[in-house]
Amino acid sequence: MSNAFLVSIHDLLNRTRSLDFLAPLALRLYLAPVMISAGYNKAVSFDSTVAWFGNQEWGLGLPFPALLAFLATATELLGGMLLLLGLLTRYITLPLMFTMLIAMATVHWQHGWFAIAPSDPATSTALPLAQVGFPGAQASLENSEAVGERLTRAKRILREHGNYPWLTEKGNLVILNNGIEFAATYFIMLLVLFFYGAGRYLSLDYWFARRLSRPA
Repeated sequence: MSNAFLVSIHDLLNRTRSLDFLAPLALRLYLAPVMISAGYNKAVSFDSTVAWFGNQEWGLGLPFPALLAFLATATELLGGMLLLLGLLTRYITLPLMFTMLIAMATVHWQHGWFAIAPSDPATSTALPLAQVGFPGAQASLENSEAVGERLTRAKRILREHGNYPWLTEKGNLVILNNGIEFAATYFIMLLVLFFYGAGRYLSLDYWFARRLSRPA
């Protein structure tokens, strides 16, 4: 393979940088409805949200639950709208990332990594980690075996006593694990936006920056 061919391939790849604004735009369009929906759900049942933040037995057991619930709700609602507009993007990612860290620490950490529990150890992403001795991976595979047993039992019962085709018409049965997977993914996406910003052309940040950079 000649050097000229490699250089031409590299130049071709570099030309795609003219469309690099699509990457942060995709992140923003993905994250915005997630954050707005989370904030909206907290807002419409705010009393329940406060109770969940403060209750020691079945909630988070946090101090100042009304204040923290308000801050979380406002951060998600406002943050989602700002991400959608591409306005103050790098600034708003900071409280949103903090919210994700709090969610991981207080809600999801005890459940491990997976949001949906794998039911087959042979196809679990924990398998190669277990083979190299990664902490917790073997326990995850054992959990997958238990999940598979329960799902098999549940499907058998539903096939015998329920309308199984109707029950699974909208998707397969799963066991919710509620691990940190989604919150960690959102954190990483927000981290990218923090460093790279909202992107060119299709964000208010870009146009305000251009306006401010023009000589008076």
